[in-house]
Amino acid sequence: MSDSNTTDFTNPSTFILLGIPGLETVHVWISIPFCTMYTIAILGNFTILFIVKTEPSLHGPMYYFLCMMAVSDLVLSTSILPKMLSIFWFNSREINFSACLTQMYFIYCFLVMDSGILMAMAFDRYVAICHPLRHSTILTNPVVAKIGLAMVLRGGMLILPYPFLARRWPYCRTNIIAHSYCEHMAVVKLACADTRISSYYGLIVGFMVTGLDLFFIAVSYIQILRAIFSLPTKDAQLKTFETCGSHLCAILASYIPVLFSSIMHRYGHYVPLDFHILMANANLLVPAVLNPIIYGVRTKQIRDRLLGLLSHKWT
Repeated sequence: MSDSNTTDFTNPSTFILLGIPGLETVHVWISIPFCTMYTIAILGNFTILFIVKTEPSLHGPMYYFLCMMAVSDLVLSTSILPKMLSIFWFNSREINFSACLTQMYFIYCFLVMDSGILMAMAFDRYVAICHPLRHSTILTNPVVAKIGLAMVLRGGMLILPYPFLARRWPYCRTNIIAHSYCEHMAVVKLACADTRISSYYGLIVGFMVTGLDLFFIAVSYIQILRAIFSLPTKDAQLKTFETCGSHLCAILASYIPVLFSSIMHRYGHYVPLDFHILMANANLLVPAVLNPIIYGVRTKQIRDRLLGLLSHKWT
């Protein structure tokens, strides 16, 4: 490694991503499941987009929000995997300073967007179950578009200080990042300045996004459950609750990895670094892989359309 990695510099021209420190000898083997997950995520989310686009009966709020999530998951996974695989396969560890901050921005921006879209989908389910006769008048296409735009702007504006602050810090220790992507705090910790503002802001964003979004999702489902339990028969209750099944599974697929990651950060000194980084990568990819599978399997309209396409192809 060159001396520039440990000598003084204000703005490094490049960072060095180590991939998964301690597991360099098995990087190629580790790449296999990650490459498989990425392939599934790409194929699954593009399939969702294609089915919704080509099936007029799916042109409704829930499926528009699903398409927004598919696009968000595609961008998020593509922000991480190509560079990670280049590290694993070609030992291409260098990443330009600006490219690193750009990657950081896209990762966290689209994580925030994913959370917001789940909240919007909860609102859609609330209106559909609690106010079914007004669903089409409340969630019109312009309203859905405005909600989508609000989620994009929220993610873009909340995360903008991440790279802005990171660019301001002087880096005089090292430019080696013990990670496979430009994780926010992994980059900030390299700065030789008081970076508490970045740490505090990250906590505030985490509370504003995960905390508030989960709160509004919980409020929506409390109202939904009240409406369901007021239905006259068990069969009607079960059938109505099943319309929320895919969304609930998507919530679990998105927030359980976030909770697991938070616990890992809290008790990180008990967890080996290589396992911590492996889980951090998997946590970002799991929702992108599972969401199209969940909606493809559990949503009858999407499942029927997909089976129709496959049967037409093979006949």
